Amino acid sequence: MIEKGRISPLQLAIIMHPTVLATATLSVPSITMRTAGIDMWMTPLVSALVGLLSVIVMYRLYLKYPELTFIQYTEVILGMYAGKALSGFFLVSFIFTNGLVLREYGEFVIGNFLHETPMALVIFCMVAICAYVLYEGIEVLARVSQILIPSAVLIIFIMLVLMIPDLHPKEMFPILGDGPLPLLVGSLVPSSWFTQFFMLSFLYPFLNKKRHVLQWSFLSVGIVMITLLTINLTILLMFGSLTVKFNYAFLTAVRYISISDFLEHIEALVMTIWIIGMFIKVSLIYYATVLGTAQCLGLSDYRPLIIPVGFLILLLSFWVSPNFQELMHAIGTNIPFLALITQLGVPSMLLLAASFRKGQQG
Repeated sequence: MIEKGRISPLQLAIIMHPTVLATATLSVPSITMRTAGIDMWMTPLVSALVGLLSVIVMYRLYLKYPELTFIQYTEVILGMYAGKALSGFFLVSFIFTNGLVLREYGEFVIGNFLHETPMALVIFCMVAICAYVLYEGIEVLARVSQILIPSAVLIIFIMLVLMIPDLHPKEMFPILGDGPLPLLVGSLVPSSWFTQFFMLSFLYPFLNKKRHVLQWSFLSVGIVMITLLTINLTILLMFGSLTVKFNYAFLTAVRYISISDFLEHIEALVMTIWIIGMFIKVSLIYYATVLGTAQCLGLSDYRPLIIPVGFLILLLSFWVSPNFQELMHAIGTNIPFLALITQLGVPSMLLLAASFRKGQQG
């Protein structure tokens, strides 16, 4: 096996939290507000069902092929040629996704904090740090996540508590005033974020304990849902229908925190937490790309691929969109549908095909 490291089910659950939420917490509230209206705070409740379905599909595939990643069992299910073709498509999509994530990261940091810093430098530093962690292996990424993510989540909830004096509960009424349809339509975008539990397929084979892994996976979905639900509700109660006007509504909300003229301007903490989350998210997708490429090509080690793949990701981060407006438009329209098809639809079809093959063999 190319990867010798092992992680625990707890570490798996922790890694998946920022993988889903790192980009969702800042951009999703305003996007869902456009379609779901004031019911946007409930969209995580519906979207989490998609996350649970993604976990079930990936776990069932894991039970059938416990030692293989998605790239490996795709070839087993579909045959060598079709399997490699589909694997190649997914590997390219991983590079595209990471380029998109890095571009969003660069736009956020440059647009809100480091106005005079070249975006290329900001993105390069992130890629370089992620490359170093990948060289050390999945265990290092898991341990870093276990140290940083719980603290980051705690700080987020402390921020939300500090916003309570500025909240107006009347903003959430009437609930389902236009019926359930706007809520269901508005849930499509956050649902695409929950399909990122697809990445479990690259973590399951490296678990050091097989017991309770499904429960930990479900728990991860639940915590992601609660975090996004709480953030959405807080933003709605603070800004109401004005939420749609903010690209980064959570950051804007944090800027309102003021406790007796003593605790103010803590938005720098948002950047710190977001950088931590983006680091984990980019690293995991980066890891899946180099590991999957090595497995697809039959290599004995994925480390020689880290630098060339990192270079491709760096380049693609500038090619994915000509400007910030086009980037946000793509994130709110085309990309969610592609994510739902590739990260939930395709694995579901593979599970059906694998079950059919097993039935024939039986």
